[in-house]
Amino acid sequence: MKVSTAQPFQLIYSLYQHEYLGYLFESFVVQLDEKGRLTLQHQNISSKNAREFESGCDENDYKLIKLMDEMQQDSVVLKFYKKKVKPDEFFFKVYDKERGDKVLQESIELYLETRRAKILDLLKGKMIFEMGRDGEPAWKQIHWVEEKATVLFHFRRNDDNTHYFPTIKLQGEKLEWQYNNSYLVCLEPAWLIVKDKLISFEKNVDGNKLKPFLNKKFIVIPQKVEETYYQKFVTQLVASFDVYAKGFEINAEKYPTQPVINFSELVQTTNGTLFDSSGRSNQLKDEEDSKILFKLAFKYGPYQFNYEKQPLASVKLEKSNGSYIFHKVNRNANVEVEMVQELSKRGLKFQNGRATLPRATAFNWLNENADFLHDFGIEVQQTDTERKKYFVGESKIEIKVEEGIDWFDIKATVRFGEFETTFQELRKLINKHKREVKLPNGEIAVIPEAWIKDYAELFAFMEETDDQSTLKLRKHHLSLIQDLQSGSLAQVTMDRKLQKLQEFEEIEDYEMPAAFNGTLRPYQKAGYNWMRFLSEYNFGGCLADDMGLGKTVQTLALLQAQTEHSSGQASLLVMPTSLIYNWQIEASKFTPNLRVLVYTGTNRDKNAEQFANYDLVVTSYGITRIDIDILSSYYFNYVILDESQAIKNPDSLIAKCVTELKSRHRLILTGTPLENSTFDLWSQMSFINPGLLGAAKYFKNEFQQPIEKRGDIDKTRKLNVIIKPFILRRQKSQVARDLPEKFESVKYSQMTPEQEEKYEEVKSHYRNQILDTIEKSGIKKSQLLLLQGLTKLRQIANHPKMVEPDFEGGSGKLEDITYMIESAISEGHKILVFSQFVKHLSIVKEFLEDRKVDFTYLDGSTKDRQGQVEKFQNNEDIKVFLISLKAGGLGLNLTKADYVFLLDPWWNPAIEEQAVDRAHRIGQVNTVFTYKFITRNTVEEKILALQKNKLKLANDLITTEESFIKKLTTEDISELLS
Repeated sequence: MKVSTAQPFQLIYSLYQHEYLGYLFESFVVQLDEKGRLTLQHQNISSKNAREFESGCDENDYKLIKLMDEMQQDSVVLKFYKKKVKPDEFFFKVYDKERGDKVLQESIELYLETRRAKILDLLKGKMIFEMGRDGEPAWKQIHWVEEKATVLFHFRRNDDNTHYFPTIKLQGEKLEWQYNNSYLVCLEPAWLIVKDKLISFEKNVDGNKLKPFLNKKFIVIPQKVEETYYQKFVTQLVASFDVYAKGFEINAEKYPTQPVINFSELVQTTNGTLFDSSGRSNQLKDEEDSKILFKLAFKYGPYQFNYEKQPLASVKLEKSNGSYIFHKVNRNANVEVEMVQELSKRGLKFQNGRATLPRATAFNWLNENADFLHDFGIEVQQTDTERKKYFVGESKIEIKVEEGIDWFDIKATVRFGEFETTFQELRKLINKHKREVKLPNGEIAVIPEAWIKDYAELFAFMEETDDQSTLKLRKHHLSLIQDLQSGSLAQVTMDRKLQKLQEFEEIEDYEMPAAFNGTLRPYQKAGYNWMRFLSEYNFGGCLADDMGLGKTVQTLALLQAQTEHSSGQASLLVMPTSLIYNWQIEASKFTPNLRVLVYTGTNRDKNAEQFANYDLVVTSYGITRIDIDILSSYYFNYVILDESQAIKNPDSLIAKCVTELKSRHRLILTGTPLENSTFDLWSQMSFINPGLLGAAKYFKNEFQQPIEKRGDIDKTRKLNVIIKPFILRRQKSQVARDLPEKFESVKYSQMTPEQEEKYEEVKSHYRNQILDTIEKSGIKKSQLLLLQGLTKLRQIANHPKMVEPDFEGGSGKLEDITYMIESAISEGHKILVFSQFVKHLSIVKEFLEDRKVDFTYLDGSTKDRQGQVEKFQNNEDIKVFLISLKAGGLGLNLTKADYVFLLDPWWNPAIEEQAVDRAHRIGQVNTVFTYKFITRNTVEEKILALQKNKLKLANDLITTEESFIKKLTTEDISELLS
């Protein structure tokens, strides 16, 4: 019977016993009567329909329902046998008493027991029932007991036998649990139902230790089998629980801890015919499909014990002169847990001391972690050597590639421990889908999966030569060689460079809006077409053209077209405050018919209804944060974010606010969608197309970490495929014919003697500190000190006054800067002077004031940004504009300048490019000259060299770079401070 969500209902959980699978739970909703009592009207619920009853569910309910779904017989059959089969047939064969598949039974039981334990923990506070034999889910209520019970095991040894029995205490009272139909729902750990109580135990008691006593007062161990019984059962109890013993001794001992990984090959059921003609389950013979079972153990002196989650002690039995001594070995829980965590970090995750991996993956793990295993003193040993004995030493492959006239010559050596085989032999095995190499000593080496993945194309394309030690690869496989080199998979000697071309895909050509006042350049028209295409199919987009290529005008053309073809709803444009004036000017020029509302200022009309009277609402990120309730109440046609890197941090308030905005379409504009990390993309791309890149945690694990930490090319390519349709980026090099010429050069300066003396003094101080910190604590712990030291050295390279205001000496760089400023002014040029350091600008400012040179100035504290820009652009007498690099990175059109001076190198060359783009952009008619000032024999010169090698994060994706400091190796740091 269906339960109505319009009437009161109750979620309950019902326990029943399956013929083969033991105790299972099912979830139900039951209709309540007018007095809040359960009725007979009920229905089963699962994860598929649970949301229909969300008013009666909490987070734990959804977890419970999912776990219970996974335990149902249909789910079990599907989990362990992928082909379609009736449950009755499956269970009859698997659980046949004589010919059943014992291994599969154990796997199923472990699967179910794990879920039982999780379910029982989550049932606190829930309504639990035993199911009636007629299927009534609420037959008998069971109460979840919060306080855990304790167990005391009693042993009394006499001349003839040993009596053994447990007693249980709950809430300080002895519990009567025998001979009264009590039963164990779960064994590992034990959960016991006594009458109407569901009871758990301290110390995670194994239910198998209690099970025999449900209907037996005690067990008598005859003297003739007592040694075996003591060895198998009593030792476990002494190790883990409270034991009252009479007639034998218990001694505590301590030893150092040594980890041991034992492994064996698992026999599995095929996915083809489940059962052969005799009814026995088939076992996989194909080596590729087998699995390896790892078991973790720890040696303490002469004793070895299997891993336990909370090891307190383990016990070994000794018999002497008819007496028994139990050696209780205290185990180091911290060391064991830390070892499990270390193994887990490296991908070997143990559950209950066991871990199962596909065979190839398992041996690949052993090979990749050989150094770790050796350094931590971990023994690795095979326990099933009867069928085959596996090689577990180091596997190594070395490839050298040398460029010939028409070919690449490939020389490779393949080693398994002390044994060596040829690359040709390895290739033949892999091409035959073989994964084993038989070594001269009879051991079997498994070819690492990484080799198969990394060298798959190489194995496919290379050709043999007369020289058995050399193979060859045709020259048109240059990209393959480059991939090997970039992945550090081969030593490559090659003079020629490979240049990759990016494809430009054309889409449908859309008509320009009739009221658009202007002409788009070809690449701008392509951008307009692309945005129109996305709009037509309701996709969000990211226009990521280089600075100065006209993202504003392309967007205005789109908005004008939307006004002429859409339903008449207003669009919202959000941007940094400093850009609002620029957008107003551009809109009045190109789209004068657009009705534009500038929604800013303290006197703004906070009424969303007014938006319907406009085509475009322009506001700032700050106002959006403040007025999000108002803005989110209107359904816009477009929501457009300019300089969208402002929302790159998804945890920021502005990023959370913009996601609340409602619109038919979304668009973001940015010249730097990726500033510091690949994760910068996630928030922006998720804004325009929610769910495109998955959840944040998923993106970090699947893309950010592999790309940034391991340089995973496959992940980069995959990410590129995902975002490519929704991001359009054109660089100046692609549209160079539409831009004026640009010349870049480096001006090297020589330090003055007193400046050099100060530089060497500070360098020596920091070098010793930094290298000492790296040696003691590692490179990560030294990053803050390194940044501090490098910053100070960069400042001294500019002018020591930046560090010591009382410094009376000169600066070689300042002499060159001032000379070139005076020369450029005398020739009538206008100059943009950029520096990262406001202190450096102040020194130049002081020089200009002394020389009575008029200038404009902009740093983070400047309030009248636009006024300074217009003053420089419109006043011919002002030739110099001093700009803080960060403050001048966005929204400045300074096309009157034809000289750009970069006073100090920035960690990120892309930021320097943005500075140059203030002058070198659409509207510039003059050739732009850029000078970068570098002080010789300082960290500046070395940064310049390192930039070329260190900042290559996903260049083919979008690009800029992740943190410069984090990329530096110890060798790089040593070179910087040399």
